[in-house]
Amino acid sequence: MSESTDLSTGGPTPEGRTPGAVDVGMGTDSRVTSDMFGATFGGDTSGFGGLVRQTPADVGTPRPYGGWFDEFADTLEAVYSGFADAVTKVVVYRDEITVHVKPAKVAEVAQVMRDDENLRFELLSNLSGVDYPSQAERLHVVYNLTSMTYRRRVRLETAVTVEDPHVASVCGPYPTADFHERECWDMFGVIFDGHPALTRILMPDDWPGHPQRKDYPLGGVPVEYKGAQIPPPDERRAYA
Repeated sequence: MSESTDLSTGGPTPEGRTPGAVDVGMGTDSRVTSDMFGATFGGDTSGFGGLVRQTPADVGTPRPYGGWFDEFADTLEAVYSGFADAVTKVVVYRDEITVHVKPAKVAEVAQVMRDDENLRFELLSNLSGVDYPSQAERLHVVYNLTSMTYRRRVRLETAVTVEDPHVASVCGPYPTADFHERECWDMFGVIFDGHPALTRILMPDDWPGHPQRKDYPLGGVPVEYKGAQIPPPDERRAYA
């Protein structure tokens, strides 16, 4: 008689019992007893104890990329004469493609990707900032572009230093980037050269600093609301 393994005990399961099942009263609960990382009941069932932080290599993905990614990269390189100078690397990961571009060339690349009839990335779905304090060029700007014509999505990404946080604005090819770039400036301090009115959009105009940088203080910031001073979080009354 063949035996299966009981995930909850590590031993063989009785005949007719579902592997990994838990006995509940007189019946059997067929719920899976292992988590998404493969840990079983007993000890660490969160699975996080077995995770290892990986630092991705700062290199691009070698060809072939697979699927339509090669066709896209070939087309962009053919129609954009500055491809070799503007694009630093192309990364394919988890069935997504990211084109890393120099900060001063973002608008040029976006314009080509929008206008070329074989690319047609007409929509800037979103633009966001990311802060990686361990990197020299720690402030990243990520652009998710969508081709409604060909039903494709591509990510552009660029990175700058805190000392020189200048990126070319894409408000020309994508007017909807106006508010996105203002928010990225407000929260991360990225300066978008060529933006029509780069002012704060979430914080008051005279607010010091950029709140979503990783080195921004998490608490203890005094707040004024309609003339009333609200003490910092660490000085407020503690409620039982």
